[in-house]
Amino acid sequence: MPGLLRGVARTAVIAGTATAVSNRVSRRQAGRWARKDQQRSYAQRPAEPPSAPAGGGTDDKLKQLKQLGELRTQGVLTEAAFQQQQDRILNT
Repeated sequence: MPGLLRGVARTAVIAGTATAVSNRVSRRQAGRWARKDQQRSYAQRPAEPPSAPAGGGTDDKLKQLKQLGELRTQGVLTEAAFQQQQDRILNT
């Protein structure tokens, strides 16, 4: 009987360890997926273009272009969206 109890206890310990490891791996993978989904949704969100300058001065346009470049560098704007906004700023 003690041998049987020892075998059952060993099996319980192994099963418990396997369950704990499996749960940890699942939580870690779910966290990775959540971060990737968040990054995708952030990248797909349309960027708000910089506001149009009231006076249309050169300094205002330069500030807007710098902000636009920073948004592109950060990955918020795609290259096509960047070009579209840049054309809008330069043609106003």
